[in-house]
Amino acid sequence: FPESAAKDSEGRTRSLFLTDALRIVGMNENVRIELDPVGTKEISRDELRGIHTLRAEENFHISGRAVHPKLIRAYAYVKKACALTNTELGYLDQNRSNAIGAACDEIIAGELDRYFRTDALQGGAGTSINMNLNEVIANRANVLLGLNPGEAVSAETAQSDRTGRAVHPLNQVNLHQSTNDTWPTAIRVCLIGMIREAAAAAAELQGAFQHKEKEFAGIVTIGRTELQSAVPMTLGAIFSGFAECLGRDRWRTFKCEERLRVVNLGGTAVGTGLTAPRRYIFRVTDVLRELTGFNLARGENLVDQTANVDALVEVSGIMSAFATDLVKTARDLRFLAQTGEIILPTLQAGSSIMPGKVNPVVCEAVVQAGMRVRANEGLIAEAASHGSLQINEYLPLLADALTESLDLITNASHSLAKLVEAIRADESVCRAHLESDPMLITAFLPLVGYDRAWQLLEEYRAANQQTEAAASDTHTESGSQTLHAFLTDKLGSKTVDRVLSPAALSALGFPDSLRK
Repeated sequence: FPESAAKDSEGRTRSLFLTDALRIVGMNENVRIELDPVGTKEISRDELRGIHTLRAEENFHISGRAVHPKLIRAYAYVKKACALTNTELGYLDQNRSNAIGAACDEIIAGELDRYFRTDALQGGAGTSINMNLNEVIANRANVLLGLNPGEAVSAETAQSDRTGRAVHPLNQVNLHQSTNDTWPTAIRVCLIGMIREAAAAAAELQGAFQHKEKEFAGIVTIGRTELQSAVPMTLGAIFSGFAECLGRDRWRTFKCEERLRVVNLGGTAVGTGLTAPRRYIFRVTDVLRELTGFNLARGENLVDQTANVDALVEVSGIMSAFATDLVKTARDLRFLAQTGEIILPTLQAGSSIMPGKVNPVVCEAVVQAGMRVRANEGLIAEAASHGSLQINEYLPLLADALTESLDLITNASHSLAKLVEAIRADESVCRAHLESDPMLITAFLPLVGYDRAWQLLEEYRAANQQTEAAASDTHTESGSQTLHAFLTDKLGSKTVDRVLSPAALSALGFPDSLRK
């Protein structure tokens, strides 16, 4: 903080510098009074949050939701790595380091979630969430050391306290750090964990489609292009297309980790490492890698890594591709359910007014999730492009949108996989679609040629027209033949069965023995 004026608990004006920016100026049984460059604030004596966190909670009422819990926990890993590195290099005593590490472990375990309420859309490029971590960790560490929350001493006293019984949010927890290197690093650590979850969800969904591909391999139906009948194919082949598509999403999502592994930790404010020891800069990422198990690496150009977030835009683009496939797949399943070829599980009543109505609700929910992810892609690119010079001020928005997208991708994939496993095929409907569809004739082109196939189709249509006309005159049922039955009469049952067998329709191309 720059030198500025602030009033202590007795109303006296005093000068504040960075080393004296956060301190307690009064305490009684119920409250403590903390001082920052803006002024003083009464805080409950047992509260783990500090003055900066509470000011942020007062200032930011934008999204109505807090920073993602997984992002908070990832940040705790970063703070713990910094403390361990500082201790290893002799900049932080073991007693304080142990307390800081224990506080971080409690955050990672989700035990202190209630202290992280800062709005996801906050100004200051993430300073508020960094200070939220600093204050909660320091105050919890002090409790573990036998002190009260907020009993951190001023900078001068903390530096001279050789007992290690005082942890200051800035002097110990934030030692050799800046929001501008810890916050982007925490985002990447968080996203790597979420990417792995999304990849696992994609694998689950791919597996569900592969299972149905085998189950439906022997069911022949009609394939469609432009929502019109096209050529006969197996229902299993249709599901194989879903599975293969999700397989690519699984691979792309897994590979996203490579875009996230390079971090700017140690770069401090603008990537030059100013105020951090050289030994610390070259060690801290290694410690974070050991803590997380993620294959993290320090960026070769930390100025670049601090100023630019195009890698996150790339990850968002890959998530958008995944979402695109989820939307298309869910819509296709809804169409096949409408035609009756597949039967979706009955999950809930579909109407408050129409008794017995059941809707494809999971498919519709997945489509909505995909729409949101694709919209977030544009938002993320916009946030990345609005960074200025050595910092991106809009990382809070970017982090919020990208973590939301990953949650949506993962949850939608799990939900769709559960639905797919419960899908049943209606073989009779598939057979009826196939046997009566004029496009069935396409399968016989290699055997009879285009002209003969067209002639057979015209003969079939003419015969049915005569049958229907006669039935109309006599007021009886028409008794029209299906195209399948007509071709059986013309070409023989062995030939028709061979051409329309699941094995023939699933093979790539036709054997020479079928050539006209």
